Amino acid sequence: MRGLLKETRQGKVSKIRIKRAFALDAVEKSVVQNKSFLYTIVLYSVTLAMFVNLNSLHSPLIGFIAFFVYFMINAVFLGNAFFKKENAFFRLMMGILLLIMILGFVGWLVMIIYNLDVTMFTLVLAISTTFSSLLNRRMKRNSAAH
Repeated sequence: MRGLLKETRQGKVSKIRIKRAFALDAVEKSVVQNKSFLYTIVLYSVTLAMFVNLNSLHSPLIGFIAFFVYFMINAVFLGNAFFKKENAFFRLMMGILLLIMILGFVGWLVMIIYNLDVTMFTLVLAISTTFSSLLNRRMKRNSAAH
């Protein structure tokens, strides 16, 4: 908590960093709880947006936003599933690395079986989304049982 507090010249404690830290924790908690599969539906919607963008729109802005949302939600899912006791930054970074590994592995399988085109890339994203969502759900259920 000491690292979050910052003294100003007047001697007042700045609470901006504390509010930001708690806001990030609240967002992470909301994503991990995934009530009524809201974030899973968002991930499938983002996957559909990536498919439409790759096929017809070709917009870098839409692609970047969809990529960012996809990676952040999946990274939180995976980071919390495997690294629940670590701090938030470590969970996020390890979740991103795990997601890259899963995407690479599933993409490799699809490339060996068929061919990695736009449709198959969307399939890879959908498989990765399903895997991370189900894993998050299972880990949440296991932690509630203990």
